[in-house]
Amino acid sequence: MRTTVELPPDLMRAAKARAAESGESLKTLLTRAVAAELHAQPEGTERSTRVRLPLFGSAGRKVTLTNADLERALADADATPTHTARRTRKAASW
Repeated sequence: MRTTVELPPDLMRAAKARAAESGESLKTLLTRAVAAELHAQPEGTERSTRVRLPLFGSAGRKVTLTNADLERALADADATPTHTARRTRKAASW
């Protein structure tokens, strides 16, 4: 559907520049922008920026992880040898 929208010149320039940077048409950029606005959270509610990872365990159980926990886990992973002794397979005797 065609429509006419009046935008301030500086906003139009910025939109054209953004579309060119991302290699998309102005129509595509504006369509995405309007769709994002329409699908946004209602005003006054916070939008979660956290990534919901698949976790193991009960569904109601919350896992709390701090930066210190992550640093320890990464340090432990760095300290653990990554190579393991390869098991040799015995040749089958027929």
